Amino acid sequence: MRVIKYTAAVATALLLTACAQKKENIYYWGDYQNSLYSFYQNGSAPEKEIATLNKVIEEVKAKNKPVAPGLHAQLGLLYVNAGQPDLAFQQFTAEKTAFPESASYMDFLMRNKQGAK
Repeated sequence: MRVIKYTAAVATALLLTACAQKKENIYYWGDYQNSLYSFYQNGSAPEKEIATLNKVIEEVKAKNKPVAPGLHAQLGLLYVNAGQPDLAFQQFTAEKTAFPESASYMDFLMRNKQGAK
């Protein structure tokens, strides 16, 4: 009986470890987090961050992984700051498509940024 409990505990631990490792690599982040930090902490120019995030999206395509949550939304906000609302709305729509749970927030952003068009 003791052996069965021990074996079950080890098997559960191995299963949880395997799941945790796999979950860690679902999305490709690239320089997204560093770019976001740089933009808000150092006041970087939106054009620089736009270039960085577009590069991350190209890397995502090359690695055939999903885009990290929020990346398209952040890129959309950067496009609004750069005076390119049409490109912003494309990114908001891409975020909604990739992450349907973000639809309410993306719709909110598009309604509030409508005047930027």
